[in-house]
Amino acid sequence: MSDESAWSEPPRVLAVDDESVVCESIRRVLSQEGYEVTTTTSSRQGLELVRKEAFDLLLLDIKMPDVDGIHFLRETRAVSPETEVIIVTGYATIETAVEAIKLGAFDYLEKPVSPPQLIVAAARALERKRLIDLTQRLRSELETRHRIGNVICSSPKMRAVMQLVAKVAPANSTVLVSGETGTGKDVIARAIHYNSPRKDKPFVVADCASLSESLLESELFGHVRGAFTGAVRDRKGLTETARGGTLFLDEISTISPQVQGSLLRLIQEHEIRPVGSDKAVSVDVRVIAATNKDLQELVRAGTFRDDLFYRLSVVTIRIPPLRERREEIPLLAHFFVKRIAEELGKPIDLISPQAMALLEGHDWPGNVRELENLMERAVLLADGRAIGPEAIPLGGGEDSAPWDHVPDDARTLADQKKELRAEAVDRLERLFVLKALRRSEWSVSGAARAVGMQRPNFHALMRKHGITSPKGMAGAEEEEPQEGAV
Repeated sequence: MSDESAWSEPPRVLAVDDESVVCESIRRVLSQEGYEVTTTTSSRQGLELVRKEAFDLLLLDIKMPDVDGIHFLRETRAVSPETEVIIVTGYATIETAVEAIKLGAFDYLEKPVSPPQLIVAAARALERKRLIDLTQRLRSELETRHRIGNVICSSPKMRAVMQLVAKVAPANSTVLVSGETGTGKDVIARAIHYNSPRKDKPFVVADCASLSESLLESELFGHVRGAFTGAVRDRKGLTETARGGTLFLDEISTISPQVQGSLLRLIQEHEIRPVGSDKAVSVDVRVIAATNKDLQELVRAGTFRDDLFYRLSVVTIRIPPLRERREEIPLLAHFFVKRIAEELGKPIDLISPQAMALLEGHDWPGNVRELENLMERAVLLADGRAIGPEAIPLGGGEDSAPWDHVPDDARTLADQKKELRAEAVDRLERLFVLKALRRSEWSVSGAARAVGMQRPNFHALMRKHGITSPKGMAGAEEEEPQEGAV
């Protein structure tokens, strides 16, 4: 039978047959399998049940005196398309079987039906329904997660990014997403896809940096049998898999000139040529590319085609690094902790002020991905409800700097000492401001008074370090937008 543990409640089955003995037989057999079974010998009553209640599976006779089974099937597909239907009849013909399957019936059984045959057919139908429901739920969750309003962003720079995403999502234009490694270029690409008319079609990722030139071309555009050693049959590429949807080309800067030419043909002509084939294949996909390199520099260096660059960059979206939007660190950190703690089944929902100060004072060279990985480690190591500073390994140490960063002469040593002093002062000022704000419950005036500073001077320190008061927090003041605030 279907795996009952996969269902939150017993699957609901409706059997409609004008023979009461058949209804009773179905009820007895499937009830023993753990299903909740309702039966009726009236097809009119059966239709009323389908219209009023939700059933996972319908077992339906074709020949009935009041409402014909084919008409019943049409009505069921109209009012309850998610219900799986199995036709059970003693009047089997090829014509009725074909018509029933065309109308959406899952299976067609001829009477008399043995209990094992009924059990297997019901289990297969319910398993398909479970998988369809799971797919729809996951798609809905994915779309919700990448809905523009649900992408975590509170800084002016990221709000500007999401406003641009909202404008370009409904179009079919190619988009180039640029940003440092770990900034979330794939998140932006998915947000564009799931807020576009293509959202019900595939979103296919091609990691251009992970494959050699020959393998990447075959992976993207497919190949025909005999195209190269090991090509024993025709194979579709990722571009055809994404038909009607979006093809996301990650790390586009790494592709070879030959693949660049094939990609240009895809964007300009909407067609591809599988490896080893002399026939073009038409394909409808939207292309979104991502890079952590400056493609214009590569164009000037002659390693990237200028015509492809202009085709890719119809719209360019630059994602700022995390150090340029520090006000989002608390939001992101809490989001990751909540999600990871739920996945691991740990009762953690707090980050201590000392731990948060460490997070906010770090420059995050690995950006959001580094923060996510660090929070996963912190959740794993933390005891109790809160993550403390001991779970945040950002304090450094004598072995934390590689030897190739140690100066070789006195002049370089003096220069680096000045730089380190400036960095230390910046870090100390930032932590000083954050501590004062937390102690005053994010009241800027209260924090300034508590530390003995004039409010304009304290606010200047906040602007210098990109710190803003979170709206909605108890005690937080509404601040007028300040020029240069991030």
